[in-house]
Amino acid sequence: MSEEYDFTVEDLGKCAIDSPISLSKTLGDFIANYVSDNEFVRYGTEAHLGEQAPIARKDVFEKAGPREKIYFSPQHVHAGIITCGGLCPGLNDVIRSVVRCLWYRYGVKRISGIRYGYKGFLPEYKFDIKTLDPDIVDDIHKIGGSFLGTARGGGKQVSEIVDAMERLNLNMLITIGGDGTQRGSLDIANEIEKRKLKIAMIGVPKTIDNDFSFIQKSFGFDTAVVKAVVAVSAAHMEAHSQINGIGLVKVMGRESGFIAAHTALASHEVNFVLIPEIPFDIEGPNGLIANLEKRLEKRHHAVIVVAEGACQDILAKEMKTDASGNLKMGDVGLYLKEKIQAHFDKKGVEINLKYIDPSYLIRSSPAEAIDSVYCERLGNSAVHAAMAGKTKVLIGLVNNEFVHLPMKVAVSRRNHVDPEGSLWRDVLEATHQPILMVNSDTLSAALGMQKQPS
Repeated sequence: MSEEYDFTVEDLGKCAIDSPISLSKTLGDFIANYVSDNEFVRYGTEAHLGEQAPIARKDVFEKAGPREKIYFSPQHVHAGIITCGGLCPGLNDVIRSVVRCLWYRYGVKRISGIRYGYKGFLPEYKFDIKTLDPDIVDDIHKIGGSFLGTARGGGKQVSEIVDAMERLNLNMLITIGGDGTQRGSLDIANEIEKRKLKIAMIGVPKTIDNDFSFIQKSFGFDTAVVKAVVAVSAAHMEAHSQINGIGLVKVMGRESGFIAAHTALASHEVNFVLIPEIPFDIEGPNGLIANLEKRLEKRHHAVIVVAEGACQDILAKEMKTDASGNLKMGDVGLYLKEKIQAHFDKKGVEINLKYIDPSYLIRSSPAEAIDSVYCERLGNSAVHAAMAGKTKVLIGLVNNEFVHLPMKVAVSRRNHVDPEGSLWRDVLEATHQPILMVNSDTLSAALGMQKQPS
């Protein structure tokens, strides 16, 4: 880890202003403590017996939390909040947390919501800035979507965005968004630095797929699993009640199958899980359909959960991307539905296949309680980081501690389900599906992919 990544955090300068938050520096006095810049969290948890190598600063994460000294004078601060990309449960919870922490804990009274993502900064769209205070945001966590609106794209117009930030006299911007959003945020931060401006850029990582690297999980993921389990339950009931019933559920997961894997473990009703990280053949003696036939012969019903990014080597004929730079994917759910139906029709075997795609119902849902708690704490930590003059950092959870993660490191790679790890092993045990559903002519290639590092 130390050879590849540098977890050192950048800041805007020396913190010389007393924080308005009254905390303690003493243990055992029943008063919450300040966090210092000398408190760190290790990334890896695995241990090997023997001599321990010295730990360098770049190898550890800086702890998040309120500092005794801060960089910005609260009465002079103009803070901005922005949500970008697709919808995700918990967006409004983070907005609410940021506003309330700025207002009540630091006394910041100028808080602006940027409408519809980075496009809200661009003059040609003519979107108004939304003034925020606790009264406005107090109940927004009870609804789904984004209170500020969201949009993909716009983040590449870096110069125009920084021009707008200067016109607004922003001192800090909290960006709530995924990989593309945070790449844009890093570009904006670099332009700010080039202009020698003192504007803190703090990110709250948002990806329902849970594929941000280094952090334990991203907000919205737990809610997605809860809602996906409801869809699986419906698919199972339909399948169980029909002759050779098949329930096919497509869940989110463009490059990573975490939602599909966790849904299978939570529901106990899934027989096949198909994710981007694990190769599989649809047809052939050891392919999905052959194994599905065996399942129907034995139990007369089956449930399949497929991540949206599975099978894209077949479906993605053209490399097209959306406004966020994400690959436009083919609909693997409809593709599998047609393939399965055609196979059994050809054999003259009656099946009843029900296809459920709950993606947009999940994305637009309010956050479940476990995500609401996480979002509240992420928002608080983002404000503490910004007020202390940290910049180019994301807030994340590592080993159950909130930390500052440099944006440059965070967007350097994505997280994936490890085919040889304990999560996928548990999925195989829960579903009883074959370890690999590939035919002999592709088995060697599949094993080669399986051995690649995630």
